[in-house]
Amino acid sequence: MIPIGSLMLIPSGGLANRMRSIASAYTLAQQVGIGLQVIWFQDWAVNAPFSSIFMPTSNLPLRDATLSDMLVYDRARRRNLWLPALAQRLLFERRLHEDTILSLMDQKFDFVGWVRGHYCYISSYMDFYPYDSLLLHELFVPVREITEAVSRNREQLGSTRSIGIHIRRTDHVVSILKSPTSLFVDKMKEETDRHDDTKFYLATDSNEVKYKLKSIFGSRIVTPDAEARRDNIEGIRGGLVDMYTLASTSKIYGSQGSSFSKMASRLGNIELRQLENGKENLYTY
Repeated sequence: MIPIGSLMLIPSGGLANRMRSIASAYTLAQQVGIGLQVIWFQDWAVNAPFSSIFMPTSNLPLRDATLSDMLVYDRARRRNLWLPALAQRLLFERRLHEDTILSLMDQKFDFVGWVRGHYCYISSYMDFYPYDSLLLHELFVPVREITEAVSRNREQLGSTRSIGIHIRRTDHVVSILKSPTSLFVDKMKEETDRHDDTKFYLATDSNEVKYKLKSIFGSRIVTPDAEARRDNIEGIRGGLVDMYTLASTSKIYGSQGSSFSKMASRLGNIELRQLENGKENLYTY
């Protein structure tokens, strides 16, 4: 018997948020045995087409959004006068939006029962359904420019012990307040005291942080010269280079509240310690 129903996913947020929501939707659709369609919209958080940063894969039914998609499938919000909501009420029996996903997860919502036998729409930046970390390598294959840049970073890190450092700043209030740079400096000093051959890959959106850590750790720091940006393709590619380079290190120290270092940890199957005033939050996958 052919399963009835389908799932449309609109991933939102930054790179890591989109990757985890896609992996969740893919796993959910596979488990239920229904069709999946993913539409990738560009916005301020990721201003790049999927096709400019990842290779197409036969496993993932995804397309970059067209102009007509913006009127039908985009997230309904003030900027589009809520117009897509009208079409979505006609096209889908059930709809879930990003502003309700987290509370549903807290309630142990039955996503399988919700989607089975229905034509459904989800917009999300969360990993709302559990997935295997190995799936990330099947669904997301970076384009050649990104993999080559990651290889160059690995050459700079050399065969010595390498540790990833992800320090989120700019618009991320939680990371700024709970994960000050001094915490990272202390941990990095501990690492170099224990292992003199340690090098660090630094991924950050703050030039001030780069200058500070370079002044303390000198040639132990490998970090891109370019400023971290989200508003063009090169900037988004740079973000993926950071993510996959972090994933290639032995472990990561990351900022509290950021999904970016969590995704790098899952990609590399390595330990992540998110630093927070007074404690460390350990994640292993």
